[in-house]
Amino acid sequence: MMARTARCTCGQLSITVEGEPLRVAVCHCLACQSRTGSVFATLASFPVPYQVTGRATEYVRTGDHGTRFVFRFCPVCGTNLYDTEEGVDDVVSVSVGAFGDPSFPAPQVSVYDCRRHPWVTLPPGVRVFDRDPPG
Repeated sequence: MMARTARCTCGQLSITVEGEPLRVAVCHCLACQSRTGSVFATLASFPVPYQVTGRATEYVRTGDHGTRFVFRFCPVCGTNLYDTEEGVDDVVSVSVGAFGDPSFPAPQVSVYDCRRHPWVTLPPGVRVFDRDPPG
């Protein structure tokens, strides 16, 4: 099985996952725009197990449906590297850009399309949701 490693900008924090992503998604919500400093976040979900090396700072945010997400940042360079959903112990989501792999699979899902900047074009076949679908 193929292993992939994503790293923060300074290299202090990394996460290694195995296999192909379960899902690759982009989120255009204002919280993700603020969190990433970009106009959307791109996350790939992977099954456990995963291995983290280095120290991380945590930030917990509650989503629209009451779900609590725990975001992990590098305390040195500030890179938001990965997150988990409280109560979901079998999946981790990793920031796609941190893999440094231009051949990484394209997103299949786009959420909060109501907040998507009009000049952002999605790849063909992406399933689009106006907001975050429950569940």
